[in-house]
Amino acid sequence: MKLTRLLPLLVILLVAASQQAQAQFGIKAGVNKAILDGKNIDMDTNYKTTYHVGAFVRLPVLGPLSIQPEVLYSLQGSEFKSAVANYDSKLHYLNIPVLAHVKIGPVYAEAGPQFGVLLGARENGTLRISAADGYGPVNRGADNNYKKGDFALAAGAGLELGSLIVGVRYTAGLNNINDVADLNGANDPRLKNRVLQASVGLKFGK
Repeated sequence: MKLTRLLPLLVILLVAASQQAQAQFGIKAGVNKAILDGKNIDMDTNYKTTYHVGAFVRLPVLGPLSIQPEVLYSLQGSEFKSAVANYDSKLHYLNIPVLAHVKIGPVYAEAGPQFGVLLGARENGTLRISAADGYGPVNRGADNNYKKGDFALAAGAGLELGSLIVGVRYTAGLNNINDVADLNGANDPRLKNRVLQASVGLKFGK
């Protein structure tokens, strides 16, 4: 299912859940600083500035504690640089964090697991073609280079000023998402998502 159809459907489900549970519903958007980090990477990786957008529902549990499932579209990836390459990897994810949310006064903290599904991947930039031809442009689909699933841990904090929410969050991928293997597999790159997010949101409900 395409993102343009899937994301609105999931947002509708969150709204329905919030109405049934007499909980709060909200929307959010913001900036990502994303990188692919790990082991056996023979290139330098640098942070990319991208974005995320989505919705959440906050289900009260006890006192200041709530459970906050979210549905986020998040553009992630990394810049890769070496003597023979200089290109961006753009990974389009549908992320579903399920967070324990504690709010005391206007301040909140949150933490929990995040499940991600890769919707698509592209690589664009320059690569060295050969010694004779030098460098050439690359702009290609890269879905087969990355695993479809991503599991991460997320933690963040922020302020709630009335219906306005301002927050920061860090997510650290736990599994290797590289899906390109050498013959022996011993020295394959181990790529993990690392994303720092800053967001602004609006919440609705009691």
